[in-house]
Amino acid sequence: MIASVRQIGILMIAVAFLSLGHGLHGSLVGVRASAENFSTVMTGLIMSAYFAGLLLSSWLTPRIVETVGHIRVFAGFASVVSTVVMLYPLWVDSIWWLVLRFVAGFCTSGLYIVCESWMNSASSNQNRGKMLSVYMVVSYGAMGGGQLLLNVYDGSGFARFIIVSALLSLSLVPLSLVPTETPSLVGTKNVSVSEIYRASPLAVIATFANGLAQSAFFSMGAVFGIMQGMALPYVSLMMALPPIGVILTQFPAGALSDRYDRRTVIMAFSAAAVAVALAAALLGSLSPVLMIALFAIFGCIAIPIYSLVMAHANDHLHKDQMLGGSGKLIMLYGLGAMMGPLLAGQFMQMMGYNGFLYYLIVIYAAIAGLTMIRRVKRPGTIKMQSGEGLRVGPMSTPVAAQAIAKE
Repeated sequence: MIASVRQIGILMIAVAFLSLGHGLHGSLVGVRASAENFSTVMTGLIMSAYFAGLLLSSWLTPRIVETVGHIRVFAGFASVVSTVVMLYPLWVDSIWWLVLRFVAGFCTSGLYIVCESWMNSASSNQNRGKMLSVYMVVSYGAMGGGQLLLNVYDGSGFARFIIVSALLSLSLVPLSLVPTETPSLVGTKNVSVSEIYRASPLAVIATFANGLAQSAFFSMGAVFGIMQGMALPYVSLMMALPPIGVILTQFPAGALSDRYDRRTVIMAFSAAAVAVALAAALLGSLSPVLMIALFAIFGCIAIPIYSLVMAHANDHLHKDQMLGGSGKLIMLYGLGAMMGPLLAGQFMQMMGYNGFLYYLIVIYAAIAGLTMIRRVKRPGTIKMQSGEGLRVGPMSTPVAAQAIAKE
């Protein structure tokens, strides 16, 4: 028991370093792309490349791990991504940055897969739910903290990239020193997307839509702030508060969806996200503080919707389908995430910086509308036996889905 707790503690240190670097990395590339006068469409394409790499990694990394083992994969991926980050300022070119962003997405996703599988191996059915909760808190908290590192003075243009590289390299140290058996990635019953769609059309469409929205929110939010004329300290705070704040709203959202029809809660949260985004578009320019507050509220409302949709999907799947189904839904999320920053960038190019908010309004209005339609067509309520499926976030991989399914 003590050894297991020690392993989890060391693992969370690695996750903290990884998420700090990951949080700073995303916003830093967007901010620097704006400073280099890349178009919003090109910036969106660069940010989308990250999610293309993530999607490919979620399919390939488990196979690589089975061949060479977790420690070697983590060491290799951490070394590659920390090197990649250092290469951005060496050559400021949009195509070069797109390639680097793709490689970074592939490797970063692989690092999370290793961390999550290690956590899954070190925990038991009795404490896995608590471990997942700690994992989400550490991930979101560190990711938000990474945004604040945007405030580090960088007269050379290299300093912040060096910080990202150092943080990602430091994430390698704890896991390389853990004396534990190599975790295993266990297979499961395969479930097709068409089977999930027949069980719950809302789960499939809303998962894809959440990928469209949340990838744009995290990737293009800093670009939106810069285009609006906000000072960098304000931009960093604006991007830091949503992932930190969602720690407080994730569990109340789950409790509400356990008590009431999940579709009603999804619809209410989506409609609230639309209202807050609309308020930000109309009133946010009045004050940076007001925009930061509205941005934080929006994130706290919108980010948990993905977890609610995952839980709704699990309501309609058999126990032996949950892992396979969650893996497919995460792939759908990744497909949407590939497109989100690019589409948001096009909105911003056509409508100005508020196009970012209008893009989010369109997506969440569509989720709210679809949920209302499904609520009318299927008025009955189905609930899975456990609400643990709510502990899923935008950084989750099929390995995290495995941990959730085991509960």
